[in-house]
Amino acid sequence: MTIKRTPRPRDPIQLGKLMVDIAAGAVPDGVDDGKGQDEAEMKQSRARKGGATRADKLSPDKRKAIANRAANKRWGNSP
Repeated sequence: MTIKRTPRPRDPIQLGKLMVDIAAGAVPDGVDDGKGQDEAEMKQSRARKGGATRADKLSPDKRKAIANRAANKRWGNSP
């Protein structure tokens, strides 16, 4: 199981109390999120495969158009 950080309250006084409790060991700093490690790895591998599959399906002209649009958006050039 993967461990996530305990959710932090927005109120500064409650946050301070939580920090003191964590430092004193009264409250654990991690919460089990219920997901297995292999599930997270599987999700990452599917995401990596998805980008490659999409790139294989696109024609070179379409890929170039997408790249140009992204560069124009990033650098502020008008098309």
